[in-house]
Amino acid sequence: MTPTAVVALGRHALEITLLISAPLFLAALLTGLVVSVFQAATQINEMTLSFVPKLVAIFVTLIVAGPWMLTVMTDYMRQLFESIPGFIG
Repeated sequence: MTPTAVVALGRHALEITLLISAPLFLAALLTGLVVSVFQAATQINEMTLSFVPKLVAIFVTLIVAGPWMLTVMTDYMRQLFESIPGFIG
């Protein structure tokens, strides 16, 4: 296995990781922004008010984007396992 192949494999793994985690991060970011604006407008400083909506948003996003995320991970793993003979020889 050449150093170039190792770097390409690592780069592709990081790209897949970012691609899969992006919907969850965006849901948490947007929910946090909305809750922060609401807290600033109403001057309510309750910790659970920022935690529970983020948890619910991430859960809903996971339900909606979960099949796609699973498909992307499965395709990557299949591609990775199929390329093992090429890495060895």
